[in-house]
Amino acid sequence: MEHEVRIYDTTLRDGTQGELVNFSAEDKMRIARKMDSMGFHYIEGGWPGSNPKDRRFFEMAKSEEFETARITAFGSTRRPRIKPGDDENVRSLMESETPVVAIFGKSWDLHAVDILGTTLEENCAMISDTVAFFKDRGREVVYDAEHFFDGYLRNPEYAMKTLEAAARAGADYLVLCDTNGGTLPHGIEEMVSQVAESLHVPLGIHCHDDCGVAVANSLAALRRGAVMVHGTVNGYGERCGNADLITLIPTLQLKMSMSCIPEDRLEHVTDLSRFVSELANRPPNNQRPYAGRSAFAHKGGVHVSAVMKNPAAYEHVEPSTVGNRRRVIVSDLSGKSNVQYKAEELGIRLGGNGKDSREIVGEIKKLEDLGYQFDAAEGSFELLVKKITGQFIEPFCLEHFRVTIEKNGNEEAKSQAMVKISVGNEKEITAAEGDGPVNALDNALRKALHTFFPDLQEMHLVDYKVRVIEGTEGTAARVKVLIESRDPQDIWSTIGVSTDIIDASWQALVDSIQFRLSRKQSTEAKVA
Repeated sequence: MEHEVRIYDTTLRDGTQGELVNFSAEDKMRIARKMDSMGFHYIEGGWPGSNPKDRRFFEMAKSEEFETARITAFGSTRRPRIKPGDDENVRSLMESETPVVAIFGKSWDLHAVDILGTTLEENCAMISDTVAFFKDRGREVVYDAEHFFDGYLRNPEYAMKTLEAAARAGADYLVLCDTNGGTLPHGIEEMVSQVAESLHVPLGIHCHDDCGVAVANSLAALRRGAVMVHGTVNGYGERCGNADLITLIPTLQLKMSMSCIPEDRLEHVTDLSRFVSELANRPPNNQRPYAGRSAFAHKGGVHVSAVMKNPAAYEHVEPSTVGNRRRVIVSDLSGKSNVQYKAEELGIRLGGNGKDSREIVGEIKKLEDLGYQFDAAEGSFELLVKKITGQFIEPFCLEHFRVTIEKNGNEEAKSQAMVKISVGNEKEITAAEGDGPVNALDNALRKALHTFFPDLQEMHLVDYKVRVIEGTEGTAARVKVLIESRDPQDIWSTIGVSTDIIDASWQALVDSIQFRLSRKQSTEAKVA
């Protein structure tokens, strides 16, 4: 490895400033433990002087033992014209009792004069006094030079003076911040190189993504001498977010020979990304490099044919290296290679002469032209393949269903459904109410099937989406309904398409249940 990069995570502070991102103190501790197990060097827990939740996190952290990470409290320099010990923010940082404090100060003369309303000399004194205060009390100090690159472009001499003030006071790291996210990689390289030549204190880089280049800017700084990189898991953060550590860490380790975390932890990168998105209650970004569900997904027939021969043809790293997996998607863009790969993955036998593959591809293209989307409904795809190849025995058949909705005045609408099905030579008629027509239909169908398949109670619906396929027909337009279901072992998606939303929902519901029963039959057959 060329050199070691110190990973400084600010998900729990800067990340929570992103829109719709919020963690409880307990969530923060769970994430901190996960980051520590990954081998992160610094975890910035929050700003103890800003809110009770962050103060509670730091109280909890006092009784925690971390393997590699040093918990860091974040705050500002002292206010103008008072001593550090008299500043409430500085005192709250001391009370957090963390081994490391991160202090941010102003590098841009515009901020010192127009925003803080102080003199340039006093701003430098605020920086040096605060850094010295914490160094005198045994703390490791990370100094964040806020708006450094904007300040350097406007007044390079003064921007350097602010860094020198922190360095003279004993700062352990000088972190150059692209706070507005408006600097480009070539500018980062040039300015970091100039700072590295002038100062001999370890440098860090902190980038925001307002131009979409936070990761590229961070890599540029590390190439020019920075040894610490700030970022957040999944790039969460203010405005457009921060540099994404989920992208940075594998890139540094696999592409640039820069060690960040222990090699055996790299395979947990995808798990970390999904863990944090779950606690943040944010849907995972499928296109996220390395960790996204689509990062190693192949849809075009030519691509799949090549990947079957040699994955390196369309994959820049082995998916398992970062804890992800290869996926082949079947759609109207598919060729026989997609179907063959997918069938093998699902354990479905195809005829050796290619006839099955051609028939399946033809049916998929026809159905997707009608609005079906099998890359989003792999459960329905598996059933389709089994039906075409004669490997599916329909567990039940619909004889009849009726759905009614009744609304009186301002009362809530009431929905009822009646379902008649046949299982073999037996017939079952049931009725049920529900919270809306689809729920009523689902309840009635499950009730009818319970006698024959009692373990269906283990599965439940976890997501339901309706999409208009083409909107020119208005409310008469064809819609597709996507349903996601799960049981204790698996999760799967199914689809229905119709001009009638209830009919489309029925198709997706039936596929969901039949998929589960089909999988159970296959498992029992293997055991037998």
